[in-house]
Amino acid sequence: MSVLLINDLKHQWAADHGLSVNQLSVNAGEMVMLQGASGSGKTTLMNLIAGVLPLAEGEITLAEQRLSQLSASQRDSLRARVLGIVFQQFNLLPYLSVLDNVLLPLKFQGKRVDGSAKARAQSLLSALEMDVNLQQQSVNRLSVGQQQRVAAARALLGSPKLILADEPTSALDPDNRDRFMALLSEQCRQQGTALLLISHDPALQALADRRYQLQLTAQGSEVLPC
Repeated sequence: MSVLLINDLKHQWAADHGLSVNQLSVNAGEMVMLQGASGSGKTTLMNLIAGVLPLAEGEITLAEQRLSQLSASQRDSLRARVLGIVFQQFNLLPYLSVLDNVLLPLKFQGKRVDGSAKARAQSLLSALEMDVNLQQQSVNRLSVGQQQRVAAARALLGSPKLILADEPTSALDPDNRDRFMALLSEQCRQQGTALLLISHDPALQALADRRYQLQLTAQGSEVLPC
């Protein structure tokens, strides 16, 4: 069953540049990679999937909900319930501890942060090889690789149906990149979460069940299956 299905999408962000997606799907539990050069529209597509940008033409169905039929507030609610996002720049809050950064999505959802939620967050951090002694420290004291694992734990909290990972390894060296992707992939498999990996890094191709390519055209960018 598709967690994400895109059909006949067209999005224009300049007079001579737009994005076209005839069809793209991500099924439950699988890893799909979307490749493309910088400026080809990868982040724009992620924002359309997340419901941050409104659709002009076409359809995105996320967790069986058509985004075109939802209001902005309904899209926000759906995003909070079914999506986890690993941002390229991590988007961690420096004035919060490691643990509180992971728990932050629950607060946005209006859920109580109880002992069970804290135990789940701590378990995720441990599974992603974050030392328990670091969990109460400020994220500013962490290495880039450690910050990336905190961002992954935050995205995984709540067992989302789909994780969008925007260039998640761009700041990591090859050894840390491979270790991070192994940890993220394993956690997604364990909880049945689908992963859409948005990256220009060809070293990640072998990890994907299926791949799409953002191909530059005279009119902009077009998503094509590899």
